Amino acid sequence: MTISNKSGVELGILGTHLGFLEALVPDDEGHLPRDASGELVVFAGARDICELSPVKVDAIQISAFGTTIPEDMDELLTKVRSIGLEPQLVMMVGGANPYEPADEDASLAQLQVNIDAALRNNVKQINSTSIEEWMSGTEPTNEEEFQARVAQNIKLHARAYRESGLAGSCVENWNIEFLRPGEFANFTSLEKLMPIMKGLLAEIGSPFFRVLVDAAHCGDSDLNIAQNETLIAELADARMLGPFHCSVPTTRGCLTSDDGWIPALLAASAKSGKLESAFVELFTHDDPALQGLRDLDPGHGVDTTDGRSYTQVMVDGLIETAHRLNNFKARGIL
Repeated sequence: MTISNKSGVELGILGTHLGFLEALVPDDEGHLPRDASGELVVFAGARDICELSPVKVDAIQISAFGTTIPEDMDELLTKVRSIGLEPQLVMMVGGANPYEPADEDASLAQLQVNIDAALRNNVKQINSTSIEEWMSGTEPTNEEEFQARVAQNIKLHARAYRESGLAGSCVENWNIEFLRPGEFANFTSLEKLMPIMKGLLAEIGSPFFRVLVDAAHCGDSDLNIAQNETLIAELADARMLGPFHCSVPTTRGCLTSDDGWIPALLAASAKSGKLESAFVELFTHDDPALQGLRDLDPGHGVDTTDGRSYTQVMVDGLIETAHRLNNFKARGIL
């Protein structure tokens, strides 16, 4: 049986369920992980999902690190396109903190590598967690310090936009994602991200920068569902609503372990009339690269597969999301 996505909303996947070290992080020489047959692990994993899924997958977001060699990144983007997936990059910054003025050049250099890859490969959407270094930030001591970190992020991202020549390029939008408390120390909710987004809108003069809304991070923030719904509507009105991540608070596992965040916030995005894409995102409960998250909250380490492979759990998430989007369409929400 096949499922037709009638919603007009693109349906996508990420490769995080394959494991960061096993699939996404390059080795010391910049090479991306490959399987025993020599295939790039992210490509092989995406192909498995596409072959198993009864609903067509339109896009893939790929975690991108500044140390990856161009040849491997170009190969990966070409390969996923060959199976009908439109690639997007999720740009990561490590070893430099984007809100620190002293780290501006280092942060920019890492972003530039992946922006160049996007421009080289005609990528239309880029995404990033580039407002703070993962699990390395410090909480601001006062409002003045917080605002200084906001201002530095605006400066960094506007500089990257201008120096990369993104205006008028193949890249249509840059979507920024905040992370949960513990992963980030400053920008840990839609509310705390908003000053950066408003500042970039004013600086660039157009909504080139948008927000990637991740249901998991919203659920793990200090805002309730209603508060997040209000902010999603505000972002949509300002044309700053980007992709949506169907990802579960805390466990980051099977969508059935969600307690209402995905359907509520996906519905809010759909009602806005500005929802363009929805991505299913899972993490493996025992990924060695994510031990820090399990230390932060043991709930992250709960096995929610119920005996299935992670490929099957991803496919089940795609099926559930496709039905939900189709029903939004049938009910007039989309």
